[in-house]
Amino acid sequence: MTWDILNVIGTIAFAISGTIVAMEEEYDILGVYILGLATAFGGGAIRNLLIGVPVSALWEQGPLFLMAIAIMTIVFIFPNRTLKQWGKWELYTDAIGLAAFAIQGALYATEMNHPIIAVVVAALLTGSGGGVIRDVLARRKPLLLHADIYGVWAMLAGLSIGTGLFNESWELYILFITVVVLRILTVFYNWKLPSRSIKGVLSHRSGLCRSENM
Repeated sequence: MTWDILNVIGTIAFAISGTIVAMEEEYDILGVYILGLATAFGGGAIRNLLIGVPVSALWEQGPLFLMAIAIMTIVFIFPNRTLKQWGKWELYTDAIGLAAFAIQGALYATEMNHPIIAVVVAALLTGSGGGVIRDVLARRKPLLLHADIYGVWAMLAGLSIGTGLFNESWELYILFITVVVLRILTVFYNWKLPSRSIKGVLSHRSGLCRSENM
């Protein structure tokens, strides 16, 4: 039951997120459907490849595909005035999708008796894989690869489930809410992971090399 509910929540959230991004980038309706479906199902497809589940298992989710297409169609035909407000909710739909799919991916790997590292990776890929595909197709820098704390929360969910800290349904819902809140707080308070840039150094060295060649 928990698995199914999280799957539905994640699919709806990421379908909406992908649709909003596609319309922000002025894609046509086919582009909206492709980006929305890639966001909603891409993470699960990547996870399946890495933990040994046939990719064809993706096509057994017919009802979820139809639901995602219906959601994307509804968002696409909404009046522009309403969509401007929906754009502000992109963070929340993305956070909900991240949390729901990270937990669902961790549960999937746990039920297959994979080691804890596989559970953590499954949570990361399921929670953020669709978002990475969405950002790449939309020609945006993927959130997962930013200094922004994004994948860490998915990995935390996987670690919590893999170590047995959260097993019961009510515990998983608490974990779900926690990950959503942490993701939102990350954006509001601009929490970031340590990062370094050598862009200026490389530019300076490139300039020196050109000067010497002249």
